[in-house]
Amino acid sequence: MTTPKGHVWVIDDDRSIRWVLEKALDQANIQVTAFERADTALRQMVRQRPDALITDIRMPGMDGLDLLKQVSELYPGLPVIIMTAHSDLESAVASYQGGAFEYLPKPFDVDEAVALVNRALAHAEEQKAQQRSATPAEQAAANRTPEIIGEAPAMQEVFRAIGRLSHSTITVLINGESGTGKELVAHALHQHSPRSHQPFIALNMAAIPRDLIESELFGHEKGAFTGAASQRQGRFEQANGGTLFLDEIGDMPAETQTRLLRVLADGEFYRVGGHTAVKVDVRIIAATHQDLEKLVEAGRFREDLFHRLNVIRVHLPSLKDRREDIPRLAEHFLAQAARELNSETKVLRPETIEYICRLDWPGNVRQLQNTCRWLTVMASGREVLIEDLPPELLAKTPSRIASDWEASLRYWAEQALMRGETQLLDKAVPAFESIMIDAALKHTGGRKRDAAELLGWGRNTLTRKLKELGISGGDDEDE
Repeated sequence: MTTPKGHVWVIDDDRSIRWVLEKALDQANIQVTAFERADTALRQMVRQRPDALITDIRMPGMDGLDLLKQVSELYPGLPVIIMTAHSDLESAVASYQGGAFEYLPKPFDVDEAVALVNRALAHAEEQKAQQRSATPAEQAAANRTPEIIGEAPAMQEVFRAIGRLSHSTITVLINGESGTGKELVAHALHQHSPRSHQPFIALNMAAIPRDLIESELFGHEKGAFTGAASQRQGRFEQANGGTLFLDEIGDMPAETQTRLLRVLADGEFYRVGGHTAVKVDVRIIAATHQDLEKLVEAGRFREDLFHRLNVIRVHLPSLKDRREDIPRLAEHFLAQAARELNSETKVLRPETIEYICRLDWPGNVRQLQNTCRWLTVMASGREVLIEDLPPELLAKTPSRIASDWEASLRYWAEQALMRGETQLLDKAVPAFESIMIDAALKHTGGRKRDAAELLGWGRNTLTRKLKELGISGGDDEDE
């Protein structure tokens, strides 16, 4: 099998256009990934870089010209082909002015489209050659790692782990709740490893239909199954020499687990429908939000594969366990959303920051990022008030705060320690007792004996506490 000439992304909300380009480019031995939306492609570009882009102009959400602007700023040198209508002269001019490599009029001739893509790929290869001859400083700037923000102690442990592994190609297992940023950490592990100039290929096991997983991982031969019109490389071959990131490894079917174990042991595999072994040199980074030990006990995950993957483990904390990072993360995501959407950067009011720091964020960093995008579009003013937050965050708060006083107390303590305060118990214990006494007295209508019973104290203890804390109120007479 010949190596693909390059990897091209097609971005168009018209399914028929995507289908035509995918078929034509595949026949020309060009690997294709298709997207329906530009913003989805831009987010994916943080993790994986194509050799060229073909994008329509008019699409829901971010349009092609906005995408061109973002790509030109973030990934200079990446050729972008803009598709536009014959009569749309303004769009064609704007495309060239924005730095487009070329534009493709609609309706287009398929052969012309393939020829244009080949030119773009040749241009991309020239850019790569120039980068290989660049100075170390220039290469470092070009290969910068996507930013991972974290000042919390748990995140500092993650940073230390990435640092310790920077000279290694050992297998790593990342575990953490959904939305905590496992793929960002995997990308950082790759970028700070000896394989940093080789491919980083990501595959989410939970997003692939079970009957296609083996084809995605190992590729297939022509005619291996219905629809296999040509030979196709799998993710292992694409990642040869580099890193393969397997997300949600706990969702891998049993039969695929067996094949993966053999690849890890032997460094070779067979494509689906193939009879010739393919040798690869791939570093595996796996991730899951599930408890793999429990899956092993339940017989749903192979114990020998678990031990192969669980060489070094990196744990990512949930957002509620690193609340001190929320203000900086929110500021970063609001600035990022403003760039993506070409709008002003929103600023959270201090009371809004305090409010969101008290929330649980079950979707973790991803939920916070999506909230910041929502605010960038929906908040009416530059300053974001509490009432500007999405309704679902406001609706859940009263019950959450009432049932999560321990988390609120923990957050207060962490913030006080970060400010350098000392003797926290001298402040916290009297305040805690005052709140409990006040609540009990209100509940009993001021009757001290009943309030003391509710608190688990004797009447004399409550009286003494009232004097110590300077609290007035309550009935002195026995009832």
